[in-house]
Amino acid sequence: MNRISVAMVEDDASFRESVCAAMVAAPDMAIDAVAASVAEGMTLLNGDPADVLVVDLGLPDGSGIQLIREARQQWPQCEVIVATLFGDEDKVLSAIEAGASGYLLKDALPLSLVDEIRNVCAGGSPVSPMIARQLLRRLRSIPVVSNAGDADREPLSVREIQVLERMALGYTMAETAEHLGIAVTTVNTFVRRIYTKLGVCSKVEAIDAGYRRGLLHRN
Repeated sequence: MNRISVAMVEDDASFRESVCAAMVAAPDMAIDAVAASVAEGMTLLNGDPADVLVVDLGLPDGSGIQLIREARQQWPQCEVIVATLFGDEDKVLSAIEAGASGYLLKDALPLSLVDEIRNVCAGGSPVSPMIARQLLRRLRSIPVVSNAGDADREPLSVREIQVLERMALGYTMAETAEHLGIAVTTVNTFVRRIYTKLGVCSKVEAIDAGYRRGLLHRN
C-alpha cells in the first residue's frame, strides 16, 4: 500500500500530538515531518516533498500563509490544508489565494482531519461548514457575469449537479455519498468530472462557476 506522506507545521503541542497519533494509527498514512514555526517550516520545505502539508496560520514567528506560498513553489505537487482557529474571511481568502486546497477549523477531531487528508488526495477540497457558508455569502454578493467561453464546455449531468449542490451547502464527500446513496469513491469521481467540465481546480472555484453558469441558485 502506498502511504500518504504528511508534513505538519503546528505550534500547539497538544493538537499536533493528537493529530500525529491519529496518523500513526492510520495504515495508509505517515507523518514524515513536523515543525512548530514559520522558520522551522521553511527548513522543512527544503527536504523531500510530502503529499499533503497541514499548516496552522497563527504561528509564533509569523503567518502560515508565508509557508503556503513557499510550499506552492518548493512542492508544487503537494496539497495544502489549513488547520487553524482563525475563521475570518480575510484569512480564509488569503490562504486560498496563496494556494491552499482546504481550510479546516480546529474544532474538527484529529480523526476527522485524517479523513480530510484522504479527501484532498482524492481530488477534494475540504472546507469546514462554517467557512463554506462564509464563502457562499461572499459569492452570492457578486453579480453574475456572462462568460461566453462557458458555453463551449461539456454540460454537467444531473448527478454531477446534485453533487455540486451538496458541495455548495458545505457537506463532506462522505455526507454527500450517504445522502445520494452512492459510494464515497463515486462522489470523488463526480467531483473530478465537475472540476474538468467547469475548468476549475478547487471546490470554491467550482461553486463560483456553478453560480455563474446558473447551475446553482442564489436563495
